[in-house]
Amino acid sequence: MKILVVAGASGGHIFPAASFICALQDKQEGTETLLVLASRSIKTGIVLDKYKVRYISISGISRSIDISNLIALGKFLKGTWESLKIIVEFKPEIVVGFGGLDCIPCLFFAWLFRIKTLIHEQNVLPGRANRLLAKFVDRVAVSFSETKDYLNINPGKIVVTGNPLRRQLKQIDQARALDFFGLDKDKLTLLVMGGSQGSQHINTEFLRAAALLKDASKLQVIHLTGTGSCAAIKQAYNKIRITARVFGFFTDMEQAYSASDLVISRSGATTVTELIFFGKPAIISPYPYAYSHQLENARILKEKGCAVVIKDAELDKDVLRQTLELFINNPAEIEAMRSGFRDLAKPDAASLLAEAALSLELQ
Repeated sequence: MKILVVAGASGGHIFPAASFICALQDKQEGTETLLVLASRSIKTGIVLDKYKVRYISISGISRSIDISNLIALGKFLKGTWESLKIIVEFKPEIVVGFGGLDCIPCLFFAWLFRIKTLIHEQNVLPGRANRLLAKFVDRVAVSFSETKDYLNINPGKIVVTGNPLRRQLKQIDQARALDFFGLDKDKLTLLVMGGSQGSQHINTEFLRAAALLKDASKLQVIHLTGTGSCAAIKQAYNKIRITARVFGFFTDMEQAYSASDLVISRSGATTVTELIFFGKPAIISPYPYAYSHQLENARILKEKGCAVVIKDAELDKDVLRQTLELFINNPAEIEAMRSGFRDLAKPDAASLLAEAALSLELQ
């Protein structure tokens, strides 16, 4: 069987697609897959050596009328032609899309040629591309059951699979993970993720809040800063005398999650899925420029009692200090929050998604 997999340019699209391909090959030996990505995805630095990949020229299109948008429109038309060539040359029996504008041409041509189709939505609130495609594809897989409320389609087309995570993410004993970082087993361990797009606000306000804590000696931090501010943040920790392990870029996320008691982060679909997988309570501040998506993702954790949600505009040193001191002085609160993850975890998401795709051939 030949299955074409097409994904948007971000890691939030690419990692679930890659995990899905691995699960496909586990389910049905000999399945031939081709991963189609936008050429701009090369800038992410994601290593895809083990996958057969083709790139198309599509770039993002905004609603404004200017020269850059006209160039983007030209790339979209070129990418549409490239997508048609890929469909004709590869001759897939199933086409699976993981969201984003980049998926539209391949899935449109698959629909036109009566090839079986499936899309996967990572966020609670579907993106515009998936809302459009959902009306035409044979099946829609979603990470969260709440997504059904946002799709005006036959509910019978929808299957809840969860969001596939990278295979290397494994739960590790917390004591071993703390040893990995050389941290104290008797302190509250925070994982602060301020290095992703737009999250420098988290870096700044967390450090300001940490400097005001009444009893910072009970706290230790794993801080992922982003490459641009790592050195400055290391110096800041020296001044406030909090034990911290600071990284500009960090790949062993299973170690970081497993070592932590509490996470401070944004609420992208991948991050929320990872929090669920590792069962880590969180202080979440949705990214304001993807606000609707991230707010809805965060709401799922908040309603289950797994997270405290602070709007970006309200995230300052005083609010964050008060929230941190609540957890420092009431560690049982963190333990209680963990129980809310029981109904959310879907560790076999990639396998369920592979089953949903392969079952299309039987229809």
